[in-house]
Amino acid sequence: MPQPAPAPEPPPLPLRRLRVVAARRVTPRMQRVTFGGASLDGFVLAGPDQQVKLFFPQPGQAEPVLPVPDPDGDVMRWYGAYSALPEAERPWMRSYTVRAHDPAAGTIDIDFFLHGNGDDSAGEGPATRWARSARPGDAVGMFGPSAAFAMPVDPGAGDWTLLYADACALPALATVVAALPPGQRAVAYVRLSDPAELQPLPTAGDLTVRPRYDDTSAVDTSADAASAVDALRADPLPDGRPYVWLAGEASTVRALRRHLVEERGVDRRSVHFAGYWRRRLTQDDAPTPEDLAEARERLAAG
Repeated sequence: MPQPAPAPEPPPLPLRRLRVVAARRVTPRMQRVTFGGASLDGFVLAGPDQQVKLFFPQPGQAEPVLPVPDPDGDVMRWYGAYSALPEAERPWMRSYTVRAHDPAAGTIDIDFFLHGNGDDSAGEGPATRWARSARPGDAVGMFGPSAAFAMPVDPGAGDWTLLYADACALPALATVVAALPPGQRAVAYVRLSDPAELQPLPTAGDLTVRPRYDDTSAVDTSADAASAVDALRADPLPDGRPYVWLAGEASTVRALRRHLVEERGVDRRSVHFAGYWRRRLTQDDAPTPEDLAEARERLAAG
C-alpha cells in the first residue's frame, strides 16, 4: 500500500540580520541606507511596494536582540517571544518599503525620511536617530517581505492610475511608478514640505506629478485630511476606471479613500490604501479604533 507523501516543510520565517554597506543623503530629509549580508542570499522582490519590519538596537547594543525562530516557522509564536522581551532590551520595530534590490551586489536600499530638524532630538524617533548616524557595519534585523502579509499592488490594473503619497511614502511611490506598464497613464499627487524633497520618479508609464508643498507637521488631523481631499476634489479626473494607490498619514489616507469611493464612484476594490504612520503616535502605541477599522477594510478588500 503506498505511503502518503510527507507533509511539506514549513517555510522559514523571513527574518534576516543585515549590516549597513553605505549611507547617503538623497534629499535634505531623505537618507538612503544600503544593506547587505549573507541572509540576503536568494532574496527576491515579488513586486512594488514590498514592506518590511526593521528592528533597531537599543542604546548600548551592538545589534538588536531577537528571538530565534522555531523550526515550524510560526510567526505569531515568534512575535509573542519578541513582545515578551524586557522593554529595555526589546529592539524598536518600524515599517519600511524596500526601495531597490541589487541581486548582483547582494544588497537592498531602504530610504528613511528624517523627522525633526537634526539640531536636537525634538520630533525624532529611534529610526530617524539611527538613520542619521548609520555607518558601514551597523546592524539591524529585518522581517519580510512576506507573502502571508503582502497586499499585491498592480498599478496597471485600471484604465489609468491614481497615486497619492506624502514624504514618508515617497520611497514606496517610486517603486509603484517604476512598475507602471509602458504608456500607462498615471497621475501622482505628492505632498511634501519643500520642492527640494521631490525626487526623480523614473517610469515607463505616462506619469503626471502634481506636487503640493505645505507644512506636514500640523497637529489638526481633521483639517489636514480635509485639505488633502479639497486639493483632489478640485481636479477633474481622467475618464475610465482607475486603479488607486494611496499611502501616507492614516487619517488623510482614510479621508481620500472615502472621497474617491463615495463622491467619485470609484470601486472600493480598486483602491489600495495604507496608513503608513499616525500623527502623534508610533508603532509602539496601541492601535486606535480607526486603525482597527482600516485593518478590517484591508482584509475585506483582499
